[in-house]
Amino acid sequence: MTHTINYGRLMHKALRQLIMDVLSQVAEEGLPGNHHFFITFDTAHPGVDMSESLRQRYPKEMTIVLQEWFDNLAVMSDRFTVTLNFGNVLEPIVIPFEAIKTFVDPSVEFGLRFDGQQDFDIEDDDEDEDDEDAADEETAEASSKPKEHDAEVVSLDKFRKH
Repeated sequence: MTHTINYGRLMHKALRQLIMDVLSQVAEEGLPGNHHFFITFDTAHPGVDMSESLRQRYPKEMTIVLQEWFDNLAVMSDRFTVTLNFGNVLEPIVIPFEAIKTFVDPSVEFGLRFDGQQDFDIEDDDEDEDDEDAADEETAEASSKPKEHDAEVVSLDKFRKH
């Protein structure tokens, strides 16, 4: 029986918990200072709930900005909800944390990018090396210095043993 530690899955879980904690703080206390967020998410991900007009405009992914005006920010264990203004039309959106592709706070040059949106569970004892390589490819990459409104990525590949 082969058991391995799935670091990619564990890192995704920890980084999504960080996003959950940040959004929970903002929901309770508001945005401090110049903080604001660019959150890009997969609009086709199961559990994303948004109006049909927004879904038609953004069939694959969408970036929202939490900065000057947003309302009804609520954080649950697996998702968050927020109401945003799109051309003077208030639109509630539900976003599962698993749907998030990037989370950037340019005010402090912080960004996260999630590559490979599926978390791999190691359940099969007969898992071959190709499956393990696929699980290794799934890593969340973090940086403290994003480029303009985009996260700078630090590759974790150089730290892996080959």
